[in-house]
Amino acid sequence: MTESMTEGPMPTHETPDAQTVLEATGKSAHAECLFCGKQNPIGFKLTFHARDDGSVHAVFPCERLLQSYPETLHGGVVSALLDSAMTNCLFSKGIVAVTAELIVRFLSPVRLNHPAEVTAAVTRVRGPLYYLQAELTQGRTLTARAQATFMKRDRAGFGKEHREGGAKHG
Repeated sequence: MTESMTEGPMPTHETPDAQTVLEATGKSAHAECLFCGKQNPIGFKLTFHARDDGSVHAVFPCERLLQSYPETLHGGVVSALLDSAMTNCLFSKGIVAVTAELIVRFLSPVRLNHPAEVTAAVTRVRGPLYYLQAELTQGRTLTARAQATFMKRDRAGFGKEHREGGAKHG
């Protein structure tokens, strides 16, 4: 992550252009997502905000129904939150991509019924590949971090059936 993401609170200024792009891209490409999709009837409907430094952030309530061990948020939920933040970071740049690799490091249990903030930023771009990092914090505690590689969706083979006239069965 950038130093500002690990050494204190991020600025709360939103970049209007990036925020508009984030919302439009998410709405057109990810409306049914369990974590950030506004049209998923059972989804969390997370709202990500673009920041001036190019990162994004959102607050997650860590509700009890997502418990694994006592008083602890399920690790799969933590992983999905980090992945969702990185996806939305790309959306803020108008990029639709899929996760090719996700590496999560769990540092401290995420407590239930205490909000957590998830942040993400792009660290490198190489051709159709995007490299990102994300962090989940609760209060001043860094609870998890991830790094991931994403591939542009059109390069990852998605939509191939549509371009070829429909999926083949049989």
